[in-house]
Amino acid sequence: MSLTLYSAWRATAPYRVRIGLALKGVAYDYSALDLIRGDQRAPEYEAVNRQKLTPALDVGGGKVLTQSLAILEWLEEEHPDPPILPKAALDRQTVRTMALIIACDIHPLNNTRVGRKLSKMGLDAAAILDWTQGWIRDGFDALEPMVAQHGRGFAFGETPTIADCCLIPQVYSANRYEVDLSPYPAIRAVNERAQAHPAFQAAHPTKQPDAVAVA
Repeated sequence: MSLTLYSAWRATAPYRVRIGLALKGVAYDYSALDLIRGDQRAPEYEAVNRQKLTPALDVGGGKVLTQSLAILEWLEEEHPDPPILPKAALDRQTVRTMALIIACDIHPLNNTRVGRKLSKMGLDAAAILDWTQGWIRDGFDALEPMVAQHGRGFAFGETPTIADCCLIPQVYSANRYEVDLSPYPAIRAVNERAQAHPAFQAAHPTKQPDAVAVA
């Protein structure tokens, strides 16, 4: 099975999938989209993903997967080793809760298209930054005690899970938007641990073929 990932180097949703693919050791081709230029709205990409969002994972045979968490769940089912979900049902629910706090409650409120909409509504750069930082802090306020309770090096336990696939890109985004992470020692510890893991290193935005140097 030959896979192609439609990705954007520092967008957090495809970053999650890159981590999952790397953790599973699954090879793929990389198709870059420039979200600032608007590649995701081009007719050629709309034919791939009707939502005109990243990521999309072409798995061959005319099948294209969308939505990062659904792709990660597919990876877990298709490539069960190493697992990125715990065995126990309640533990899996906790990991999914962590992931969904990020994917549903933080990220959708501060992605590129929301920022563009806020700008069109008349908010200046400072107001948009305050908006973005606020939603990240709210999500991290909920996540921090969960990670402190369940983490044993990673967000849940001693090995990476779907929660880490979501958390590490969101920490990267938080740093981009200059969020003060000092109130979140458990999250910071997981992020530090992940930076030494080969899969997280390979998935990092700066390692992608479309990465752009940022001052």
